[in-house]
Amino acid sequence: MIGASTTLSAESGESGGSPSGLLILLVEDEPADAHLLRVALSESRIDAQLEHVFDGREGLEYLRRQCGHSLRARRPDLILLDLNMPRMDGREFLAAVKDDPSLSDIPVVVLSTSIVERDVLAARRLGAVDYIAKSADVDVFIEEIRRLGEYWSRVAFLAHNGKRTGETVEATEKRK
Repeated sequence: MIGASTTLSAESGESGGSPSGLLILLVEDEPADAHLLRVALSESRIDAQLEHVFDGREGLEYLRRQCGHSLRARRPDLILLDLNMPRMDGREFLAAVKDDPSLSDIPVVVLSTSIVERDVLAARRLGAVDYIAKSADVDVFIEEIRRLGEYWSRVAFLAHNGKRTGETVEATEKRK
């Protein structure tokens, strides 16, 4: 079952945002975590459309459908990825995305409860541009998502306007 779509408007913080805003694919099996991310994006007032799928397999199906040959389909500007999921976990999904030439340039940020160094390093080796530990403190999490959304909104704006310079990995490192 493919998940839900939510559009969040920077003006109102509610559904109805611009299709020109940031398109985010969230690959997350926990409905509560997905809801918290929606709340965080809404409270951060980022103009974003959030597409939610529940595991890596659904994520790949979504990407292949969106990134196919349809001229009207829009590719995600960013993928937010949980690591530990059923059927196809985040590591397998990340490897599949980065191995596919038609998908490999989409930036992937891992959102995980794990702060184990080997998980962080493995995600980076597989091609994640950033790794954010999900904070138990809701205010801290909302602030992290606000910063993440603001940064990637600027990157997406530049990319959509043909002014993208440098690699997103380098830009992400400068953000820190």
